[in-house]
Amino acid sequence: MQAIPLKAQERTVLGKAVKNLRKAGLIPGHVYGNKTETEHVSVNARDFLKVLDNAGETTLVDLKIGEERVKHVLIRGVQTDAVKGLPLHIDFYEVNLKEKVTVPVPIILQGVVEEIELVKTGEAVVIQSLSEVQVEALPTEIPENLIVNVLSLRVIGDAIHVSELQVPEGVTILAEPEEVVVKLDTAITEEMKRLMEEQAAEAAAQEAAVTEEGATAEGEVPAEGEVVKEGEESTGSTPPEVKEEPTNEPQ
Repeated sequence: MQAIPLKAQERTVLGKAVKNLRKAGLIPGHVYGNKTETEHVSVNARDFLKVLDNAGETTLVDLKIGEERVKHVLIRGVQTDAVKGLPLHIDFYEVNLKEKVTVPVPIILQGVVEEIELVKTGEAVVIQSLSEVQVEALPTEIPENLIVNVLSLRVIGDAIHVSELQVPEGVTILAEPEEVVVKLDTAITEEMKRLMEEQAAEAAAQEAAVTEEGATAEGEVPAEGEVVKEGEESTGSTPPEVKEEPTNEPQ
């Protein structure tokens, strides 16, 4: 895939002072790599957002620093403002075009889900278990995304696994082959959900009743006036009053 160009400038402003760059419409960042000394740069915010929309983390970017130097990089991380959602800082990873790299590639579902008969009747839903997979490839051969056609799912239990993903030659998927990417599963309707909740509540009530009955049996005592048979122990009833018999002993 052809690299996307992006202009950058060397950056000497560091620390808290970078807020002034952001006010000027620039985003601070740095370039790093296995055999690269970290370099601080800044890019135009508007230009970068356009590149990010097209490149993501899978497309090679030709980062032109100043007027002469060009570095082949991948966008490895973007810190964003939690409130405004705007980029605050960018990590550019410099790559060697002749060495393979590992990157996450998004999985895109193709086909109208509602066209699946069981989905149309409300009996099933399509569940996507994996939204991306790690792949290993040369920087110029990284696929933008991996396409999965969901219309091959027909009956409940049908699934598409990692082993069925189609990748270009030279690209290796770093995930377990039997891992499920997307599957057709039973739909839980509102009525089924209500029934399940009722069954759970009933089971909980029965369990509580059994526990209470067991506790009562353990602490059970003879009723008032009940005689405790020989060999049995009284478990809390008041013992019968014992009358003292007069003795013939001299006073």
